[in-house]
Amino acid sequence: MSPGDEQGYDYPETGHTRTRLPDPDPYGGAPRRPHRSSSRSLITVVGVVVLLIAAIAFANRGGDSGGDEASGKAAKPEASSTAPSGTRPVETRTGTIPSGFAHTAQGAESAAANYAVVLWSDGMVDTANRHSIVEAVADPSTVSRLQSVFDANYSAGFLKNIGLNADGSVPKDITFVDRTLPAGTKTTSYSSAAATVEVWCNTLFGLAGEGSNNPVTSGWSTVTFQLKWDGSDWKVLETSQKTGPTPIAGDNPVSGADEIGKAVKEFGGFTYAR
Repeated sequence: MSPGDEQGYDYPETGHTRTRLPDPDPYGGAPRRPHRSSSRSLITVVGVVVLLIAAIAFANRGGDSGGDEASGKAAKPEASSTAPSGTRPVETRTGTIPSGFAHTAQGAESAAANYAVVLWSDGMVDTANRHSIVEAVADPSTVSRLQSVFDANYSAGFLKNIGLNADGSVPKDITFVDRTLPAGTKTTSYSSAAATVEVWCNTLFGLAGEGSNNPVTSGWSTVTFQLKWDGSDWKVLETSQKTGPTPIAGDNPVSGADEIGKAVKEFGGFTYAR
């Protein structure tokens, strides 16, 4: 398709041939005076071109100056707290839980992200496993209190309501899904002894399988951690949780229970660090 076709232009064919006739010679055949360009017009044209070039150069220079910094650069978002820094994830673990985070604000953020993953995971439905997780991430001064809080959250009544057995075991042919996926972290306060870190999370929760009354759903929440430096690692003093920020759901087709259950079994989690 030609550009004319794209724009909807019409090129009618006239079918006529135009012939240019010689102009009558008012000088009776004498040679005609050659046409001379006006020097004044030429100077005017050159002047306009010079002015245009100067205006363009000035505009370009202005775009790179403080005006751009005051508008364009100021409008750009700063590097997010989850931008990669090149720091390797921690390699030490307490049981299966990452530990030994750096004594920095970045280390506190990495600890909070990893603690969100384990404290809101499928491992928390089993009482013994839950106590081990809390003991591994909590400061000794608050272990008992946090265990009581999480025990109340995972009561037998709650487990029954979500479709699990009273002891936290999963019914036959059912896959229990409880996975937290950190999307970002933010330090709201920091000192060498303590830090408060917010973790924005996407969560997957539900039961995948035939006959499940609680299909796996996706949600968003922000978990806030109050952390304490114990001399060798960041430990949890307090946690709180609120809903959102929640983006608009996409238009991806919903996967079946079998596909979700298979994905949860085949795709492992991550150790989070920046």
